[in-house]
Amino acid sequence: MAPAAFVCKALAVALVATSSIVTPAAALRIHNVRKPEPAPSPSLLSRILDFGPFRWSLSRTNRHQHSWWENENIVESLRLYEDQVVVRFNVSTKNDEAALRRAIDQMLLDVWDFTANHIDVRVETHKRVLALLRMLPKPLRQGHTILIPDVSRAIAASYPSRSPDDSELQSLLRNRGVTEPAKGRFPFLSKAATGVDDLFFQDYQSFATITTWMKFLESMFKSRGHVRLISLGTSYEGRDIPALRVGLRDGDEREWERRDTILITGGIHAREWISTSSVNYLAWAFIRAIDSDPLVTTILENFDIIFAPMLNPDGYVFSWDVDRLWRKSRQPTTLSICPGFDLDHSFGFRWDALQHQDEECSESYGGRQPFEAVEAQQLAAWARNETAHGTNFVAFIDLHSYSQQVLFPYEYSCDALPPSWETLQEVAFNLAKHLRLANGEPYTVASACEGAVAHSNNNTSSYSSSHPVLDNAKKNPELYRSENRGGAMIDYFFHEHGARHSYQIKLRDTGSYGFLLPSSAIVPTGEEVFQAMRYLGDYLLGNNGHEWTASSESSSTQDDGSHGDGDAVVGESASSSFIEGDALQHAEASSTQQELDAQVELRRRDGMRRVVR
Repeated sequence: MAPAAFVCKALAVALVATSSIVTPAAALRIHNVRKPEPAPSPSLLSRILDFGPFRWSLSRTNRHQHSWWENENIVESLRLYEDQVVVRFNVSTKNDEAALRRAIDQMLLDVWDFTANHIDVRVETHKRVLALLRMLPKPLRQGHTILIPDVSRAIAASYPSRSPDDSELQSLLRNRGVTEPAKGRFPFLSKAATGVDDLFFQDYQSFATITTWMKFLESMFKSRGHVRLISLGTSYEGRDIPALRVGLRDGDEREWERRDTILITGGIHAREWISTSSVNYLAWAFIRAIDSDPLVTTILENFDIIFAPMLNPDGYVFSWDVDRLWRKSRQPTTLSICPGFDLDHSFGFRWDALQHQDEECSESYGGRQPFEAVEAQQLAAWARNETAHGTNFVAFIDLHSYSQQVLFPYEYSCDALPPSWETLQEVAFNLAKHLRLANGEPYTVASACEGAVAHSNNNTSSYSSSHPVLDNAKKNPELYRSENRGGAMIDYFFHEHGARHSYQIKLRDTGSYGFLLPSSAIVPTGEEVFQAMRYLGDYLLGNNGHEWTASSESSSTQDDGSHGDGDAVVGESASSSFIEGDALQHAEASSTQQELDAQVELRRRDGMRRVVR
């Protein structure tokens, strides 16, 4: 069916069947999430968006996504992942960190997550777990837990939900050499229905489905000056790196090249599917809210937002068709059996940082020289061209998973601080706050350099005026890292392209599912990031959160500069009914978060100036 004819049909059905459509607000209520007062009735544009692209792409989705159990490559990878586990080690001293890093390097283990107090590692077999433990000091042997006891079952559960029934699947896997787990061993094997009517976000989507969906959105809204599908370059295997450029325009084509711009990316690591889905959700949410949300309208009148969900298209396709846990690109290296580059360590800024990983088989391999990875070359060339034609990158947001963190530059070293680190830190606190306010999920804040570096004190999440991360690095220059630091994308855009507000946000969860987050988390995670991006846009407009509050809460209190205890945010006045909800419960449960909020409030009262471009 032609796009125009389809739009007409979608319009007709939307008008007569509005009552059967579940909006995002309704979907959140299904999830029993406390929200402010319901938004006004959805606009005609919203109803078309709810009905059109998602149902239109469903037949395409069915053909690819719901036959994964017939893919020999996927079934074989499930067999290879059998008996693999994900282990969390609690790290409290520099000696523990160094010992674990040496063991990881020697065994070429896959590091899933690293924070100031723990490291998650995937280990191939239970026998290798025992071998790893023998290499570690006693505190690490005693301070570890099994997060995911059966990686193969977790992978099977992460694929789209319309699969064979459990008995058929288990029989098939047994015939291929994958044993059935003990009853109750992996409770999230059977997925619960999300209750969300937006079919595009009920499941993770393939590269082909996403690109078709993006083309459809452009065809519907380009004439209104809302949406343009662009390419950020071409991957090693020849795929486009697609992006949606969204902004309110007056029809002058040249104006697309001269705007303050926010760049939001995902999928640079192929296996982090939730980052790709969240960028897609953001694009849909901003487009859908143009006619109904005054703040979104104002943001898009002043800024272009570029949504790039798949910076690593070759790796993303490979993670769908062959290996669900593939992380890197697919470009060959000097070692033929270990293809791929970690694109997030392939950019030119401080690429040669200390302890750069030079092992091709490492998951963090960034190449033998900066920009050796084709996709990093292409993105950098696109950004330089944009800057040369007048684009001003005012913010850069790179979505990842997992660990629920907001990270700010620099990543390459804790010995260096950006000139505006206090502003970066303050805005990061507020991003974490708005992420939490959406659904009550707590997000922490850290410098991107921190990684798994052990701190000399027990309060690893708080920042003093002297920046303890920097002080600790100076005292302990020999501290190991569990992932190399040079060539990071947030450092590159911050330093080379002037993206004064550059952040990496690690999305859900905190380890129970890791990279294999169930599809039921797509919408809640997307809502969290959407609220954070609304705050960021409002901040860049100079409103410091006031307009966000006014448009989101129907009964907010008058902003007089005071804030509730344990829930203080610069420029925010929350209604008493909302403060008494889930967000306050989480805030009261976390003394560390109260301290972070108190520091933000103290800086506000001291009149610290923000840097706004």
